[in-house]
Amino acid sequence: MQVTETLNEGLKRGYKITITAAELDGKVTEKLLEAQPEVEIKGFRKGKVPMAMLRKQFGARVLGDAMQESVDAAMTEHFEKTGDRPAMQPKIEMEGGENWKEGDDVTVTVEYEKLPQIPEVDLSTVKLERLVVKAAPEAVDEALENLAKTAQSFEDRKKGSKAKDGDQVVIDFEGFLGDEPFEGGKGEQYPLVLGSNSFIPGFEAQLVGAKAGDDVEVKVTFPAEYGAAHLAGQEALFKCHVHEVKAPKAAELDDELAKKFGAEDLAGLKGQIGERLEAEYTGAARAVLKRGLLDVLDTLVKFELPPSLVEAEAHQIAHQLYHEEHPDDHGHDHGAMEPTEEHNKLAERRVRLGLLLAEIGRKQEIEVTDAEFTQAVLNQARQYPGQERAFFEFVQQNPQMQQQLRAPIFEDKVVDFIVNGAEVAEKEVSKEDLQKAIEALDEI
Repeated sequence: MQVTETLNEGLKRGYKITITAAELDGKVTEKLLEAQPEVEIKGFRKGKVPMAMLRKQFGARVLGDAMQESVDAAMTEHFEKTGDRPAMQPKIEMEGGENWKEGDDVTVTVEYEKLPQIPEVDLSTVKLERLVVKAAPEAVDEALENLAKTAQSFEDRKKGSKAKDGDQVVIDFEGFLGDEPFEGGKGEQYPLVLGSNSFIPGFEAQLVGAKAGDDVEVKVTFPAEYGAAHLAGQEALFKCHVHEVKAPKAAELDDELAKKFGAEDLAGLKGQIGERLEAEYTGAARAVLKRGLLDVLDTLVKFELPPSLVEAEAHQIAHQLYHEEHPDDHGHDHGAMEPTEEHNKLAERRVRLGLLLAEIGRKQEIEVTDAEFTQAVLNQARQYPGQERAFFEFVQQNPQMQQQLRAPIFEDKVVDFIVNGAEVAEKEVSKEDLQKAIEALDEI
């Protein structure tokens, strides 16, 4: 086997690998000898089939495997010898292609961009600021009031009162397309909270002002993306009868309310709310701290970047921003998104920081444990209620999806490692200041 360098330009590398016909034939013979003891052909005892017969019967099939294994072994040996780590999947092509015939040497060309040498970074010089927010009594009270609203009840309004937004109306309804009622469009004694947006857009607004005993005709148009295909985009008429109009009544802020949410008393519930708020503040503050760390790291080190990684990241950024600006466009038939100069600069930053964090993690032998990965899969599966098993099977069969789930966990573990060794000053701020710092992250 012969390896000849054909390209050495920056991080780009190219090689020509030649596997002689004799080497390939030896590999085929080796594989046939390995299989011979288990082969049984009519007229020959098991394990006694002559090599010539094996070659005639299985040679062509084994040849392809031998060729692939030889190329793979050559690539493995090359990477071990050079220490190169490809930035992306190497481009491998066989010279001759369909014109190649058995008995010829096999020559393949290999091209790739190698990962750059990452300079050492003195992480002990990193200085960071961690924002700290305490759960203020008024914030706890506000959260408690919002919690009480979820436990609210409804009581009858005075006879003849008109329904308002936030009221509950108890209705019978039946839907019609033209003059024909449609399946699934009928309900009786249904308690509907006006303004809850639980019905078709426009439905609830037409019941505002209705009184108990009223008959109301509600005209709506089903959304184009409605789940039932026969109703999507259709105009419909709902005949409704209002039985009752009820006003919301907030739950009392007392020990009974606390018990409904698993606390012993109101003081205990307030304590739980305070802990939850501070946990939310801590999570938000960590995002600000992480951005600060990435900004610092971005100034500490510069190195050559693989163009293919930057280009792929820039296109991903352009694609993502397009969908953020066009939230109603869920398809991918909008054509290629051409990255701007701003997209390219952001891509360079992301690739540089990604490679740096990956190198720090590699040197520190930071890994994602099986338990951490399983938890990530569980968290993701919850987004597909009723289809959890299918999601698990999808992840098991999709290495790219596995990497997508592992990557953020790995990055967070590397960030934690750096932060633990950095000089971190804590600064107590208000909830409003923290919110401003979070909003500023989207402006960068």
